[in-house]
Amino acid sequence: MKQGVRDMVRLSDSRMSGTSYGACILHVSPESYIGGPLALVKTGDMISLDVDKRTINMNVSDAGLAKRQGRVEEKPEPRYERGYGWMFTRHIKQANEGCDFDFLETGFGAPVVEPSIY
Repeated sequence: MKQGVRDMVRLSDSRMSGTSYGACILHVSPESYIGGPLALVKTGDMISLDVDKRTINMNVSDAGLAKRQGRVEEKPEPRYERGYGWMFTRHIKQANEGCDFDFLETGFGAPVVEPSIY
């Protein structure tokens, strides 16, 4: 902002609210909380994005990434001991799997028929 940049690409491993302009890449998975790729990004890293080719690359050497990976191996301490936060951190599936609770899935019974909207 100080340099006059008024827009930039934002990357997130979750949902985002409060932004109404510019490019956003959401639901990067696996999420950084469990050691996904965004956990390795540092301020100043260059990231290449090609929308047409559907590619995103962090321009950091493999050696640099390996060094960073060693620092994020430890999972953060659980933040919640009960309630929704506890349930979410233990049971939510990653974005590529639908961001739903694992206990809501079922491998038995007929699927629920969608109600008619007419």
